[in-house]
Amino acid sequence: MEFPYGITTNSPEETESVGELLATAIKNSPDLPRFVAMFGDLGVGKTAFVRGFTRVYAPEAAVKSPTFALVNQYGRRPSAIYHFDMYRITDEDDLYSTGFYDYLSGEDICIAEWCENIPYAIPERYLRVSIEKTSFDAENERRISITLI
Repeated sequence: MEFPYGITTNSPEETESVGELLATAIKNSPDLPRFVAMFGDLGVGKTAFVRGFTRVYAPEAAVKSPTFALVNQYGRRPSAIYHFDMYRITDEDDLYSTGFYDYLSGEDICIAEWCENIPYAIPERYLRVSIEKTSFDAENERRISITLI
């Protein structure tokens, strides 16, 4: 996978496949960042993307949105995936109380949805995943852009 990377998907399964592709790239390239910052509106497929991503590291995991838990763990260390949902985070104190900063070191991977809410907390080097609906006529069509920052 080369960055920047862009693709249009037409189903949740195709969106999952792109997540799987990024996870494989990270697994095979230890120089890539272990933080994935996700951007996109409600219902664009961020959790579907994470479901595909997680299949590479923890195929048995039942991925669901961590909206109320704030963070879900899939797999085991040293390559655990920590899946954050920052939708309800409103300030630095909220973020700090989740223990977010403790997750950023080591071999583990952090994937955070709603990074629009935490621009001050995104690591200096990360993978940015933006997902957007491309048309109101094509219900499942999404544009996914992945950039190495």
